[in-house]
Amino acid sequence: MKTSQQSVRVGLFFLLGVALVWVTYETLSGTKIFKANGYTLIAGFPSLQDLKVTDEVRLAGVVIGAVSETRLGNNRAEAVLSIDPKVKVPSDATATVASAGIIGTDYVSIDLGSPGAPPLAPGSEIRTRVTPDIATIMTELGDLGQKLNGAMATISTAFGGNEKGGGLFQKLDQLIGDNKEKITATVSNLDDITTKLDRGEGTMGKLINDSSLHDQLLAEVGELKSATDQAKEFIASAQGMVAQVKAGQGALGVLLYDPQSAQDIKTAFSNVRIVSDKLASGHGTLGKLINDDSLYTGAQGTLNKADRAMDSLNDSGPISAVGILANSLF
Repeated sequence: MKTSQQSVRVGLFFLLGVALVWVTYETLSGTKIFKANGYTLIAGFPSLQDLKVTDEVRLAGVVIGAVSETRLGNNRAEAVLSIDPKVKVPSDATATVASAGIIGTDYVSIDLGSPGAPPLAPGSEIRTRVTPDIATIMTELGDLGQKLNGAMATISTAFGGNEKGGGLFQKLDQLIGDNKEKITATVSNLDDITTKLDRGEGTMGKLINDSSLHDQLLAEVGELKSATDQAKEFIASAQGMVAQVKAGQGALGVLLYDPQSAQDIKTAFSNVRIVSDKLASGHGTLGKLINDDSLYTGAQGTLNKADRAMDSLNDSGPISAVGILANSLF
């Protein structure tokens, strides 16, 4: 009886141990011992980092499968992904090797892709994207720290100096010591200048302290603005006049752009030239008056006769005066 009870207890203890081992395996590996068959996808990477078989495959953070195999492919590393047959992965989805925290295990992360994209066929290859792992980041941070240490050492040497020579602070101290008197004189001059400016002395001091100069400057600026506005108006008027001239309006526009007016002006000038040519050559009455000396001589003779007749009239009576005048003229 006791032997039978002991056998039952041993059997129960064995079953409990098997169940505990199964639960522990499920918890640590994230897989199932009795799992349904899924379809596979191939993900190629330059490096799988710490990815291993049984690591999870997540779509938008949801576990949809596991890594069933890791292998070397055509100059790359490949992970064979076993995907739940109920889940369809879009053809434009991208897979990356991600890490669950700083010290967590790696897993394959897949994004959702486009809603209307067709699903990947079993055995096809999914697009991948390389992401830096923690080790790479830590290595780069270490290199950055070394570079920062070198830069800080260089800055420290530049400011503090070394056995070969003094640094910037020593050079500044020496420069100030060698030029102490000049620096003192310069500071004193600056103090005098600022004092004069504060008292309103000199042109700059008046500009700073005299409000009337400010008002005058504003008035001149206003006058300048007014002159600018007037200049703009003048330019606008000139542009309007030019536009009217170009349009053939007004006397100047007609003269410049009316062919008939231009032809009339040419004809008038031509006539004036013809008349002047005739006058110069002695044609016509006016031409003869200008060019023939005989007319002048005749007129002069007539005036002389009239003068003599007037002298005779003074010595004769009225009747004899008429006769003398007729005789003198004719």
